[in-house]
Amino acid sequence: MVDTRAGADAREDPVALVRLVLEAAGAFRRLVGVRWERELGLPPQSAELLISLARSKDGRLRMSDLAARASLTPSGLTRAVDRMCRAGLVERMSCSDDRRGSFACLTPDGARRADEALSAHQRRIAELLETTLTPDERRLLSAMLQRVRDELNPRPCPPCPRASGRSPGTDHGRRLPDRR
Repeated sequence: MVDTRAGADAREDPVALVRLVLEAAGAFRRLVGVRWERELGLPPQSAELLISLARSKDGRLRMSDLAARASLTPSGLTRAVDRMCRAGLVERMSCSDDRRGSFACLTPDGARRADEALSAHQRRIAELLETTLTPDERRLLSAMLQRVRDELNPRPCPPCPRASGRSPGTDHGRRLPDRR
């Protein structure tokens, strides 16, 4: 059996290379997730979703795009967003131009919590990467991972024309009922 932790194997074996990427991502998620829960009282999945929304235009994403970013199934994202709606962190908004589409939008409390999570997240990432990779290695790794991601992930849906440029809670769509 091939040890996927051996660097030489990953250079020649594409399965070992992908395994290394997944192991590194899993270890990073565990490290950051434990800290989010301990320091911010946020489950890792909620913190990750809040950060994705906070880094998007107008604090909102289509549910399908948010699911793709978080590597969740549509039903898994629905359950997560339901919990976050009940906690007052996000709200669902429909797209007035596309009845099939809906958005997850940050609430003011969700935006505040996302800022806390993102601040802690940025510090942890900087600590980890600065002790592990040189600036040139970080730039190279970023470029390579972006190319792989863009090849594998579908392009996000275009924004709802009436939703762009407006903040959550305005007349761009109707508020969808909470699923309690």
